[in-house]
Amino acid sequence: MTTRRSPTIFDSFNYAFEGLIHVLRTQRNMRVHFLAAVVVLVLALVVGVSKIELIALLISIVFVLVTEMINTAIEGAIDVATSSFDPMAKLAKDIAAGAVLLSTINAVVVGYLVFSGKVADRSARLLDRVRDAPAELTIVALAITVIAVISLKAWTGSGTPLRGGLPSGHAALAFGGWIAATYVAGQEHRFLVSTIAFVMALLVAQTRVESGVHSGSEVLFGGLLGTLTTLALFQLAG
Repeated sequence: MTTRRSPTIFDSFNYAFEGLIHVLRTQRNMRVHFLAAVVVLVLALVVGVSKIELIALLISIVFVLVTEMINTAIEGAIDVATSSFDPMAKLAKDIAAGAVLLSTINAVVVGYLVFSGKVADRSARLLDRVRDAPAELTIVALAITVIAVISLKAWTGSGTPLRGGLPSGHAALAFGGWIAATYVAGQEHRFLVSTIAFVMALLVAQTRVESGVHSGSEVLFGGLLGTLTTLALFQLAG
């Protein structure tokens, strides 16, 4: 009878990496969190955050990733243990998902507190440059976008005027609202209002993709169309 050897330290690290890779490969939310972490860390280097701010960002990022992994582990264990619907199993999954939600909200708040002051000034200068740019540039960009949308719509022949197809009308309205809110908001609260409106536009775009009504490219063209249309209107009106 052979005895099973105890795992070495190398084995333990290997198992841990296997678990991490499995979650990253199979869980879409984990991939989104990883992408967001990369973007946040690159932005932190660009704007030059302090050491304390970087520590806060790293703790928040790891907190989100850990809760997502625990959530995945709990869901997997429950699925193995139960073969039929169990209210307590559903409750356990909901609680684990709630932990991920809380950690994500915390990370968003920390990110806003760290970046708001640094990014607000740069975004305000960028908005001023865009506002002062010749309206003809925006109109040309809008015309090119419309031509591309119509061409792809005719080529694919997909969707109906009110559902599906290219572009996404919901995304166009959402991102048009983002630009309008950014312009209308006062200088003091512009960054906060613009950030909230942009996040809401992203959520609208995500729901169109999640529901299967639109593809990512259709939402992208819709968002671009709404952004350029609203921007052109504000430039011409100004």
